[in-house]
Amino acid sequence: MVAMFLLIPIFIFAEDAVPTIESNAKAIADVQTNANYVWTLVAAFLVFFMQAGFAMVETGLTRAKNAVNIMMKNLMDFALGSLAYWILGFGLMFGATSTGWFGTNGFLFSDFAKDGDTWLYAFWMFQVVFAATAATIVSGAMAERTKFVAYLAYSVVISAFIYPIFGSWAWGSLYHGSGWLEGLGFIDFAGSTVVHSVGGWAALAGAIVLGPRIGKFGKDGKPRAIPGHNLPLAALGTFILWFGWFGFNPGSTTVANTDIALIAVTTNLSAAAGATAAMFTAWFAIGKPDGSMALNGALAGLVAITAGCANVSPLSAVIIGLIAGVLVVYSVLFIERVLKIDDPVGAVSVHAVNGAFGTIAAGIFDVNGFSLEVVGVQVLGVVAAFLWVFPLAFILFKVIQKTIGLRVTPEEEMEGLDIGEHGMEAYPDFEKIS
Repeated sequence: MVAMFLLIPIFIFAEDAVPTIESNAKAIADVQTNANYVWTLVAAFLVFFMQAGFAMVETGLTRAKNAVNIMMKNLMDFALGSLAYWILGFGLMFGATSTGWFGTNGFLFSDFAKDGDTWLYAFWMFQVVFAATAATIVSGAMAERTKFVAYLAYSVVISAFIYPIFGSWAWGSLYHGSGWLEGLGFIDFAGSTVVHSVGGWAALAGAIVLGPRIGKFGKDGKPRAIPGHNLPLAALGTFILWFGWFGFNPGSTTVANTDIALIAVTTNLSAAAGATAAMFTAWFAIGKPDGSMALNGALAGLVAITAGCANVSPLSAVIIGLIAGVLVVYSVLFIERVLKIDDPVGAVSVHAVNGAFGTIAAGIFDVNGFSLEVVGVQVLGVVAAFLWVFPLAFILFKVIQKTIGLRVTPEEEMEGLDIGEHGMEAYPDFEKIS
């Protein structure tokens, strides 16, 4: 009898533990939810590592006397940008809105946190690294002659206001908002325009207001080469960026599902095609398979596929990358030789030009079929980005120029920003050549 009573709790426990349809469904949902969190955060960490890639590319393609300055800009635009995006930018980008222009509630991140939605933290982490990417693109185009304090001021404004507003137009519904562009069917899966063209058009405005580096153009107006001090470092940065892009594009699903496989393939193929096309185009245009052009070709392919990585075929991704590789070479030459704009790392050509091209290509090569209406919306998005970012950034840089100052003195530029701006050298034990 005692033995029977001892067995009763075991029997009841075992009966209660029998799986049901409901308990199985909940367990599966819990696993999927946890996987979504992990995948989104891992992707965010990969995108964060792209800050190191940008820093290496920009440092390698500029002179040794400005290496510390490049490092500091890439560090602090993320640090200050994160705070600015946390305080204001996220609310403008993803707050609820009845206008479709920007978030009109939740201006402080803490307002969202009150909802108790833990997904908020994973989503914010993924979004802040995108905001940082848009801000850091400008660093390369304005390298070697910009005041550090001026760059800090710009980084705060783009992270808190310029980037989030356009982001709300295209991506607002990813959280609480809704944007007018996405309402029209605008395709920009991971940010060819939202991130890269926004950063690229701001870079163009900054380079124009700032003017060229001393000695870049001769008295005859012809450009002179100012070689970067470490092409292997630039190559390392490109590899890091290529690696990080597997978080940038596939991670934009924010869901751990099978879609990420195709997105990874289209991303890789476009980068490979971009590097190949740029190498051969440079070989034809300037007589040599230029290393820096090949590196920028890979980045151009990555930027161009970012909008359509989820809705184009692998073959289309190769075509997009090939066009991007050709486009980046001739864009660099046009901007330097015809427009007389000094962009030390080709940031405008890589990010603005190919961001615009890639966004339109996402409509042209859409697997759902070609449609003039879809392409028209894509063109509208590209134009809207330019009209929002370029004039506003131009005014911002002019205001900075008239107030705290935008450009270092000629003496500081000749000596190097490392000494004048930071009081240190990146290579103190080596003889300075340039």
